[in-house]
Amino acid sequence: MSFLKRFGPLAAMALMAITVACSGGSDATEPDAPVADPAVAMGDASGPQAPMFEVDPLWPKPLPNHWLLGSTIGVDVDAQDHVWIVHRASTLAGNETSAMGDPPTAEDCCFPAPPILEFDPAGNLVNSWGGPGEGYTWPSSNHGVTVDHMDNVWVGGNGGTDSHALKFTRSGDFLLEVGVPGRGQDSLSLDSFSRIAKISFDGPANEMYFADGYGNRRVAVVDADTGELKRFWGAYGNEPDDDYDERYVPGGPNLQQFLSPVHCAEVSNSGLVYVCDRAHDRIQVFQKDGTFIDEMLVMPNTTGSGAAWDLDFSRDPDQTYIYLADGVNQRVHIIDRANLAYLTSFGDGGRQPGQFFGTHSIAVDSAGNIYTTETYEGKRVQKFVYKGLGPVTTDYQGVVWPQ
Repeated sequence: MSFLKRFGPLAAMALMAITVACSGGSDATEPDAPVADPAVAMGDASGPQAPMFEVDPLWPKPLPNHWLLGSTIGVDVDAQDHVWIVHRASTLAGNETSAMGDPPTAEDCCFPAPPILEFDPAGNLVNSWGGPGEGYTWPSSNHGVTVDHMDNVWVGGNGGTDSHALKFTRSGDFLLEVGVPGRGQDSLSLDSFSRIAKISFDGPANEMYFADGYGNRRVAVVDADTGELKRFWGAYGNEPDDDYDERYVPGGPNLQQFLSPVHCAEVSNSGLVYVCDRAHDRIQVFQKDGTFIDEMLVMPNTTGSGAAWDLDFSRDPDQTYIYLADGVNQRVHIIDRANLAYLTSFGDGGRQPGQFFGTHSIAVDSAGNIYTTETYEGKRVQKFVYKGLGPVTTDYQGVVWPQ
């Protein structure tokens, strides 16, 4: 893997500058040394371009009924550009829901919102539902929400007993339970899963892709109608191995198995599958049959929960850019999809608009706007308005506040 692909063009330029200075300005170069583009350094319009964004601090509108969001661990945008989120009411503290106390210690405020919320493009709440019901087992820790090509809504779960996924109509009517609740880790299982992090879809093939997950170490593909498992694979297309116990070490060799969690598996228009190996700071790229194509590391000195949390693509026909959510470094990274070249990033840690605390999930609407959700104590959804393409002048933009 090249230095340019791993760290991005601006870092490559910096390395070259140091090399030239230390060599006294020698004209000699190594054959494989990256060549800096002067347009990058100058921010020239003829150099690399990247999408530009500004946070919308007034989106969405306040929730009704004194409702609050807990850790918000999924976001998707449907064909109507409605924004869907899923959150966990169980993560709200007692002093956030004082009106629910026994006895209540507040007259009105506050209450958990239902797990699934749907917003229109203007930020109005238009529907909400979710939770336990007849005929299915609601996840003990719901995780991820996806609206598929048939306008159905899928939910996974990463609790200890969550070995299944659920499918509903957009109004919340139960349709299908995929997998067997209550199973444990088994990355070779043909009928259950283990703590699914996210679900995506391939409409023309009528297939759903499970990032499986917090327990298992694989991508699993199922039929969207029946839930039948069709195929699965691990890192590099290897058979997943639940006994694999090596840890990611920055600067060390890339590991032959996915680490926990496998946090996303997104299918591009070009038919490639992009997988978030979160704790390994990496994106791996596959054909839809699991054949390994390429990989990149993002902020590869990140340890712990890792840098590769969730991704989506820009909405131009070629899906030129990858947007990668990073819940440790509190950023959204922008990557050239064709060559996995790092371009720039925005965001910072904090609680103000445009900042993040646990940047967890990401989705893009038809106008190119980005939506993010935050886990832990972040507990919110944010909108970043697409402002068109601009020259890449820095690999880190900070908070993209409205100009």
